Parts: sequence; structure tokens; C-alpha cells
Amino acid sequence: MNQRLKLKVCGLTQLDQIQELISMNTDFLGFIFYEKSLRYVLNHLSIEKISTIDHQGKTGVFVNEAPDSILKIAEKADLNFIQLHGDEDIHYISDIRKGLHPKTKIIKVFRIGDTTKELKTEIQLFQSYVDFILFDTDSKSFGGTGKQFDWSLLNGLKLEIPYFLSGGISQESIEDIKALQQKPFALDINSKFEIEAGVKDLEKVKLFKSNLLSPNLWI
Repeated sequence: MNQRLKLKVCGLTQLDQIQELISMNTDFLGFIFYEKSLRYVLNHLSIEKISTIDHQGKTGVFVNEAPDSILKIAEKADLNFIQLHGDEDIHYISDIRKGLHPKTKIIKVFRIGDTTKELKTEIQLFQSYVDFILFDTDSKSFGGTGKQFDWSLLNGLKLEIPYFLSGGISQESIEDIKALQQKPFALDINSKFEIEAGVKDLEKVKLFKSNLLSPNLWI
């Protein structure tokens, strides 16, 4: 059975916007727990407040965070997904997995620059340890660049698990997504749909989400 492309809106900080995104049936809500990010959620919402948000796609984004810290936040915030956006290795992920609630899934991010040559072997190793992969544009700031990498590079990868596509996705990205031989499981949008860091332009999100209902984008 074909399944429509799912949508993740990342970098959320405003409770009213989160509630509206839920009413729009947004599939994944991304909360960034990285202090150096302009969208660091704990500058705006408490862990307790996040825990009260009633949604099955609450995703915590972490960058080289201490495993114990991730486990505590995942439990207290009642997260459904853990997104590892740093340099976490297989041993790190194994330790995280042991402490996570069985319902909590792991997304591992791979940051792509001009080539996937060095990533091919690494991706093959990681696929047995995580539930999803996310591809983003390589940057020293660990994402949020608004820049798109060469998505055609993904066609040369052997992917055994579903992947999220991120990195500068905008309204104009639809045709590039259609051209992908291996369609993503979900699209991860952020900076191109903002009024300012952490404040989303919900009208842009609505328009983009409506485009995802096109049968031509189904996988």
C-alpha cells in the first residue's frame, strides 16, 4: 500500500503553534535540546510542559549529549523519538537503547557534504542499531542552515530502513523530491518555514503540507 510522505516540523518553541500543528495532523514535532541552537526549546518551554503535549510524534533532538541526560529528558518529556544529530557512534547508541522505553524510537542523523563515499560503510553499520535515518546538510552548527545538499547523492546509497530528508527544504523542493529514486519516509522542515528562529510561518506550513497529499509524491 502506498503511503503519503509524512511531515516533521522541527525547532518548535511556541505552545500555541504546536497546538495548531497538532490540529493540522502534523506527523512529527521536533524539539531541540541543544543549548547552542537558536531554537533551544528549554529557553521557551519546560520539560514538564512538553510532557503534557498530547502527540505521538514528539521528537527530541540532541547533539553529543550525555546519555544519562537524554534518558532523563526522554522520560520526563514523554518523547516518542530521539534524534541524534551529533557524532554519536554505535556504542553510544547501544547504551541509549538499553535505557530507553521500548516505545521510543531512535533517529540517527547523517550530515552530507559533497560526497557520500565515506558515509556508505558507516550507514550500513548503523542501520541495525536505529529505527530511522535522517539526512541533513553538513555544517559546523549541526543543522538549521537552510541549505540543501545534492539530494541525488542519496540515489547511490543502499538504504534498508526508512529515512527522513532535511536540509533547506522549501516550497520549491517538490520537483527535486519527485526525482529521488528512493523516496523519503518523511520530510523535516525548519528554517525555510520561519518568521524568526523558533517561530513558524504556519501558512507556509499549511501550503506545503497540502502539496504532500499529491498522489505523485506517494511512496
